Amino acid sequence: MKEKIAKQRIILVGVEDKQGDRQSFRHRMDELASLTETAGGVVISRMEQALDHPVSATYIGRGKLEELKKMIAELEADLTIFNGELTPSQLRNIGNELDSLVLDRTQLILDIFAQRAQSKEGKLQVELAQLSYLLPRLRGQGHIMSRLGGGIGTRGPGETQLEVDQRHIRQRMDDIKRQLEQVVAHRTRYRDRRKRNQAFQVALVGYTNAGKSTLLNQVTNADVFAEDQLFATLDPTTKQISLPKGMHVLLSDTVGFIQQLPTTLIAAFRSTLEEVTAADFIVHVVDASHEDASNHEASVADLLKDLDAHQIPQLTVYNKQDMIQGDFFALSTPSILLSAHQKNDVERFLEKLERSIEDGFIPYQIAVPAYEGKFLHRLKQETIVHEEHFRESDEHYVIRGYAQPGSSIYNVMIDEKSIAKEVNDGSEGFNSN
Repeated sequence: MKEKIAKQRIILVGVEDKQGDRQSFRHRMDELASLTETAGGVVISRMEQALDHPVSATYIGRGKLEELKKMIAELEADLTIFNGELTPSQLRNIGNELDSLVLDRTQLILDIFAQRAQSKEGKLQVELAQLSYLLPRLRGQGHIMSRLGGGIGTRGPGETQLEVDQRHIRQRMDDIKRQLEQVVAHRTRYRDRRKRNQAFQVALVGYTNAGKSTLLNQVTNADVFAEDQLFATLDPTTKQISLPKGMHVLLSDTVGFIQQLPTTLIAAFRSTLEEVTAADFIVHVVDASHEDASNHEASVADLLKDLDAHQIPQLTVYNKQDMIQGDFFALSTPSILLSAHQKNDVERFLEKLERSIEDGFIPYQIAVPAYEGKFLHRLKQETIVHEEHFRESDEHYVIRGYAQPGSSIYNVMIDEKSIAKEVNDGSEGFNSN
């Protein structure tokens, strides 16, 4: 029988800005606890200190550091995690004072990503992010890391790369970048092929654990891993779905966002995040039941702006309606409130998504010869068809609907006079008025 490994006992440390919002600080400490549990640890205590700004040398004050040292000994803690990104000197100074392993929020998130990555691309991206973070922080904790047999902060390259010199790390980073360039080139070709095939692309984005994968599973009957935990999904998944009126779109799940997402991760996962920037439409999923939902929503909006994706049309889905306590007020429009686990709500979502996409399309009316069955099929898959009837007088199908401006089907309706004959009611065959 396999021996059960005891969970690491962890103390959380946070510095509250004296001029900041107390409630936001509490939410961030709670989120750090959730991240710790996701990584496989158990929080045994918290230490907090209110300061105008973190101490440059040791993050917390000297007195608090002594108090922390005693707490580690008394509670027999295995690890201390700070709710902020420590500078190389802070990490080194704190580690020397405590003589125990110290991690910061960034390292914790990187560790979770190392656990979650399944694809070759995901694993390479995580390793690159970890090495980029570790490179300036090599000194200070190597003697502590060498005593560990595994656990939080040692997954991925962490437990071995601290023992090698910077030159070898840089060589490994260059090798990873070369491999990722090939993966990125493949992903770009795949994305370009989808564009050439005129597939309308919808990207699901949102704060981690907002319910993106659950919504994707419900809409597509996909088997994407979805659990009530942070960063349950790391590798992107794309599935084709049909909107209520028949138009086909590609729906892509993406990695969850988080406040202060490490810059090393943003850089390493650039090719994955390009799935968002290349989308025609964005569905922003928000956990409406979360106490800090407004900050989560704002964090995602800020990252979309950083990615220059904020101009892409969006629909905000306020999820987990069944868990909301008290009144709820939407902060964004267009939006819909639902529970991804309810079949009726999923149907309402698809209808709302179709209407929202349609708002950016151009109305058309067209007469198509009955023998142009292939073109009729394209119309139904690539546009939103509202009305179709057969005109016996000249054996044409009269179609009314909405098409994406600039799309292949749109251009065909304008240019191919042999196919797109005028509707005999005084209007043009393609009407954008």
